[in-house]
Parts: sequence; C-alpha cells; structure tokens
Amino acid sequence: ITIIDAPPGTSCPVITALKGSDFAVLVTEPTPFGLNDLKLAIGAVRTLKIPYGIIINRSDVGDDGVVTYAEEESIPILMEIADDRKVAEAYSRGIMMVDVRPEMRGRFRIAYDKMVELVG
Repeated sequence: ITIIDAPPGTSCPVITALKGSDFAVLVTEPTPFGLNDLKLAIGAVRTLKIPYGIIINRSDVGDDGVVTYAEEESIPILMEIADDRKVAEAYSRGIMMVDVRPEMRGRFRIAYDKMVELVG
C-alpha cells in the first residue's frame, strides 16, 4: 500500500492527493471545528466516489458530535485514539506511536483490516 499524507481541509493539494486513491482515511478530532472540517472532507471524497473511513484523534476530549454524525451517516469509524501525552512527546522526537504504546499495533491492524474490507 501507499499512504499519502495530505494537509487538513479540502484545498487543491488535498484533492490532488485524493484523485486516483483507492481509499481515504479522514482524521478528525471530536470538536465542532473538527466536525465541520470532516463534513467538508466527506463531501470531497463522496464527489470523487472514493470509499473512506474516519479515525478520531484525541477521542477522549471534546464532544460526541463526530460519533453521532458518523452513526447517522453510516460512516465507518476505523479507530479512536485517546489523547496521550507520552505519545505526543514521542512524536515530537520523531518516535512512532507504536514504539511507546505497543498495544496500538493490534488496533492499527484492525483499522487496516476494516479498510481492506471497505475497498472490496
């Protein structure tokens, strides 16, 4: 697989990254701003007819608007990642999350398997 990381939002670089993709992972946070940006991104992937799922970062802060919206729209939630200072500190030093939280490997594998299933 090839993963292309794009900036947040729906700017030209995002659309360029999405074109020709087999699947889009939309990362959001459970805040009103996160939900607004997520809805814009979903509009883009729907227009491009790209299957997608969401990952909720910092899932233990904010509100339940993203989860409620995902349920109402039958949008697959691939994974939820809690806010974790240890992970943030490691990331700032270039260390991967799974190196400081090895238990996350299994959760990423489950998310990957969901993506494969959604691509078909």
